[in-house]
Amino acid sequence: MIIFVGLGNPGGKYARNRHNIGFMALDRIAQDHGFAPWRAKFQGQVSEGRLGRQKVLLLKPETFMNRSGQAVGEMMRFYKLSSDDVTVFHDELDLAPGKCRVKSGGGHAGHNGLRSIHGHIGESYRRVRLGIGHPGRKEAVPGYVLHDFPRADDDWLLPLLDGISDGAAHLAEGDNGKFQNAVALRVAPPRSSNTTAKAEAKKQADAASSTRVEDKTSEEAPARSPLQKLMDKFK
Repeated sequence: MIIFVGLGNPGGKYARNRHNIGFMALDRIAQDHGFAPWRAKFQGQVSEGRLGRQKVLLLKPETFMNRSGQAVGEMMRFYKLSSDDVTVFHDELDLAPGKCRVKSGGGHAGHNGLRSIHGHIGESYRRVRLGIGHPGRKEAVPGYVLHDFPRADDDWLLPLLDGISDGAAHLAEGDNGKFQNAVALRVAPPRSSNTTAKAEAKKQADAASSTRVEDKTSEEAPARSPLQKLMDKFK
């Protein structure tokens, strides 16, 4: 059994905030993989299901971001799990929008939700860092993370959530590489062979057309006799 934790703030007014991307990730996993309905427990919302061979508990703390560790610690102790069994999905200012990276251990980098979790279960849990970009100035960060994603961000946000769902079973079974590959295939899919073939065919057609024009110009220019060329010198 393992725990997936999504970080965010409870309530409808925060639902689409950048700070709530962790909640969004868990909602997509629960929806796509047939998890049980959400229910109130451990100071949060909990859902249970399976990803691959693993039984997974999803937790969205309702203690607000700054006290997320209370809910995480309570659930972990109840099921007699260790911090190594916990994976936390959270927003990451230091990654470009749409980027996703997995790491284990390390500092909290000033993230209030991670700081709280550190205080309750230590730092050896795994984190799924979901890039939201940085506003550019430190003083602008609070307003930025508590602001809704603009609709234009759906171009990368929705593929990111799809990729997280696609790779969730790999993550549950400890294969971080396959999980990140699943996300990358959604966020930045490779160009199809058909697209490449069409581009190459157009390039060849343009080159052939250019050659025909040059040939036609050469054909239209009349040949001049040696006498005409001699007379040209005295014009």
